[in-house]
Parts: sequence; C-alpha cells; structure tokens
Amino acid sequence: MRLVIVSGLSGSGKSVALNMLEDLGWFCTDNIPAGLLNAFISHAVQRPKSVYDKSALGLDARNDPGDVATVPELVRSLRKSGIACETIYLYADENVLLKRYGETRRRHPLVRAGLDLKGAIAEELRLLEPITYTADLVIDTSTMSVHQLRDMIRARIEPRSQGQLSIMFESFGFKHGIPGGADFVFDARTLPNPYWVPALQALNGRDAPVVEFLEAEVEVGRLLEDITSFLERRIPLYLKHNRAYLTVAIGCTGGQHRSVYLTDRLAAHFGSTYPGVIARHASLNNA
Repeated sequence: MRLVIVSGLSGSGKSVALNMLEDLGWFCTDNIPAGLLNAFISHAVQRPKSVYDKSALGLDARNDPGDVATVPELVRSLRKSGIACETIYLYADENVLLKRYGETRRRHPLVRAGLDLKGAIAEELRLLEPITYTADLVIDTSTMSVHQLRDMIRARIEPRSQGQLSIMFESFGFKHGIPGGADFVFDARTLPNPYWVPALQALNGRDAPVVEFLEAEVEVGRLLEDITSFLERRIPLYLKHNRAYLTVAIGCTGGQHRSVYLTDRLAAHFGSTYPGVIARHASLNNA
C-alpha cells in the first residue's frame, strides 16, 4: 500500500493536488479527521489488492491540535510496518492567499468572530506546524497556476515508486523570491549575464545563442562542475536515509538565462543516472 497525506494552508491548492491524484486512479478522501487516520489505514490494509493500494488523504487545520501533533509519529510507525507513507505540504505567500480568497470570495475555514482572514492564516500555520517540519515534500504554490500544480503532482508523486528518490531541478529569479521547499539553493548571479548582450536579452537559457554564450565562459563551466560534484556526494546520502524528494534550486537575477541553462544541464546529467529527475523553470515566463 502507498499512502500520501496531503496537507497545507487553505487556498494553497490541496484540493487541486487531490483531484489530480484522483484523476490518476488514486483513492482520495479530503478533510479526514486526523484521529481517524489509524482506523482508515487498518481498514485499508485488510483489503487484499483493493482500491486502497494507492491512497491520498487530505488533512487540514480543522482538527484537534493534539490529533495533528500525532501525525508525524504515525507516519514513522507506518513506515516501520512496511507501508510506503509520505507527507506533502502545500503553502503560498500570505499576500497570494489573501488575493485568492478575495477573488473566489470563499470563507477561510478558520475565520470566526474576532478572527479575520489574516489571523486565520496565521492560526492555520501554527496548527499545522507539526506537519510542516516533517513533510517529505514542501510545495510553494505562490507563483503556480492550477495547471502547473497539477503537472507537478503528476511528475513528482505519481511515478515515484518505493525507495526511489524524486529529484527536481528548479530555476528561479532572485528578484521574484527564492522558491520555498528547496533543499539546496545555488546562486548563479556572479556568472557573466547574457541579459546585457542586446541580441540575447529577449532569449532564454534554452535558446542556442544563449547556450553558446554561456558555454564559452570558463566560470559557467566551473560552477556547473562544482554543483555537480557537490550533489554527486549528497544524493547517495538522501537515498541512504530513505528520503523521498530532493529539490535543487538554481537562481540568477531574473531567472531567464543563467539559471535556466544550469538547471537543464544538471537535470540532463543526473537524469542519466537516477530515474524521476525533472526540470522546472519557475521564472521563465515572469520577466
């Protein structure tokens, strides 16, 4: 049995993630009480080769805090018993959440008399803290569309088999902010910048003229070698400790040229050794 617990802030995309998994054939249940997780699992494992073989359970802050606090230990216990269990945590920047609620006009589940929307978001962060710090995969959906989030769930969660490490290389622009959930962040802003070459300014790190420009620069090759060497030593440790996900973020100023080039090169290099390697360009269309 493979079990994924999907949690996170209201408005961050939990329902989108669960719907995507359901479309992929998973058995999905949203808003399950944390106190009933054990009962559901006991029921599921007693059914040989049933619809519960791949299950995803949505867990939010509408729970007793004491029950939420027991989730990390429950996950560890399930893993010891042989059940492939992982926790996915989704969140977004407060201003993004406020905007989303303003656009949908939906009511935050924790809003009540004396507690406004900003206060409800802060309360939710506090209540879900035990899950935040033990999540296997943290996804910042602040800059993601619904379609991008669905694509990420399909690419990172669905194909991962037990014992396999899902590795994502993500380019970004520092001017847009560092992506949340990154395990390693590398800075490419000291490299020669194609942006200052008029003929290359409107292109990106996947275009041949930009690739040629960067590959002609010695420092670009040195940084690529440094990052590659570092990760080649670290990835085996993630596998040794049964980590399910690794996210490596590469940033430059705007996220259009240098970080895109390095991300694609790293994904190609490690993709030849490890299954489940993907590349994502967070700022490529956000110049």
